[in-house]
Amino acid sequence: MNGPEIQLTVAPELRIFVPSGRRQGQTALVTDGSSTLGHVIESLGVPLTEAGRILVDGVEAAVSHVPTAGERVEVLGVSRPQQIPGAPLRFLLDVHLGTLARRLRLLGVDAAYENEDMGDPALAALSAREKRVMLSRDRGLLRRRELWAGGYVYSDRPDEQLRDVLERFAPVLAPWTRCTACNGRLAPADKDAVQDQLQQGTQRNYDVFAQCTACGRAYWRGAHHSRLVAIVDEAVREFGGEAA
Repeated sequence: MNGPEIQLTVAPELRIFVPSGRRQGQTALVTDGSSTLGHVIESLGVPLTEAGRILVDGVEAAVSHVPTAGERVEVLGVSRPQQIPGAPLRFLLDVHLGTLARRLRLLGVDAAYENEDMGDPALAALSAREKRVMLSRDRGLLRRRELWAGGYVYSDRPDEQLRDVLERFAPVLAPWTRCTACNGRLAPADKDAVQDQLQQGTQRNYDVFAQCTACGRAYWRGAHHSRLVAIVDEAVREFGGEAA
């Protein structure tokens, strides 16, 4: 590019997306004179899903703005909690975020998850069709134009991933109301109704059951319940909701 030169700064939390030579402070950037700010920001590696307010010479500007010579551009991170207007808050997670999907479902958050690699075009189209926020660590996927909305998952550790999503999007928590396997709704179930899924020890020791209204999977407070309770209690304590 050999057009106007601008001075561009990105927020500290966005610098992980930017080449190392441009991570510190203000950077001189030569544009082509016709590309929008949105294109310029993405060309640096920053998905627009992660860009919040954009200031040009201190005044808020749209991503459609075409920068001119000498402008000072500042790209801020998204505000938290981030508002996603236009539809109920629902998520779509890619194939690499299965543990995060199960934990969101444990908390009653609507989290669709594709356990097979559909490919970026199909995932982006599904996000748009069902109006779901796409969660991914794939920067290329988050730059696809057809996405309805998206969010980069900054950590590769499930505990940190969950905290990041809950802090950023502030979904309403309703623990123990969704199937962690398929995202369906849970309903109370009689032992007789789920007996074919129970081993003898479970039949003998447990009397309270729930069943997924979508896939039929049975749930009870088994050996792993205390670990799940710890996840739920921590999330509810920090982000609100009902633990029981």
